[in-house]
Amino acid sequence: MAFNGTWKVDRNENYEKMMEAMGVNIMKRKLGAHDNLKITIQQDGNKFIIKESSNFRTLDIEFTLGVDFEYTLADGTEVSGAWNMEGNKLVGSFTRKDNGKVLKVCREIVGDELVQTSVYEGVEAKRIFKR
Repeated sequence: MAFNGTWKVDRNENYEKMMEAMGVNIMKRKLGAHDNLKITIQQDGNKFIIKESSNFRTLDIEFTLGVDFEYTLADGTEVSGAWNMEGNKLVGSFTRKDNGKVLKVCREIVGDELVQTSVYEGVEAKRIFKR
């Protein structure tokens, strides 16, 4: 339940480099790095309801831990996978539909921040959110 609340992106680390590794074009990378993403998380046991809103789109996502679901990234990339809890971390593994490569995502509370670490093809990026 520690994830519950509204989180606004504060800063990125290596985010454009990871988007480049994923094949996102330069224009979308520049826009994505400044998307003002806000995530609202509501957890009820194993069920999560997440609302993502940015300069470019608003999306409601519902999932249950351990159950695969489909999702479209902001750049249009379609993935499928699941989130799981590993200790106090929310860990996701998502497979791209177009090339079968895997995007790993970890969300954890560090101090008063939500740190989202993503790894794709060996490139790691972080997005740090504040309440």
